[in-house]
Amino acid sequence: MANSKQSLIAGGVLSALISLLHIILALKPDLYRYIGPDQGSGLTQLAEQGSGPIVIATVVLALIFAIWAIYAFSGAGLIHPLPLLRAALIIIAVIYLLRALFLPIEINMVLTQGYPSRFVVFSTISLITGLFYLNGIWKRRNSLTPVKKP
Repeated sequence: MANSKQSLIAGGVLSALISLLHIILALKPDLYRYIGPDQGSGLTQLAEQGSGPIVIATVVLALIFAIWAIYAFSGAGLIHPLPLLRAALIIIAVIYLLRALFLPIEINMVLTQGYPSRFVVFSTISLITGLFYLNGIWKRRNSLTPVKKP
């Protein structure tokens, strides 16, 4: 696998792209029908109508993913070290990998129930992103540890 800097940069780029997707969704809520849970679901219908709470939630998610990207870039050494860098990177990696746990269930549902395959793609992206963060954290574990002052 890639070195630690490349892994964290790749994880950061993927997080930034996920953030950008959420910004696009906030600006063009009719796109929810293509990535939402179901074209007839209440969430999709509310999003298409430009529901304020849905737009706000989407913008908040965009900000969270952008912050995650910034933390990855900080861990890669591209920007000044951020507070709680190691802990934040571990938490981010765990969240992505927890999201990826849905992958086997979703694959089964695609094969047996006609479940939309886009969710397999989303879980796969979460798995890859989480592994990039994890690889970067593992290989940089000594440089991410806070230096204790005497």
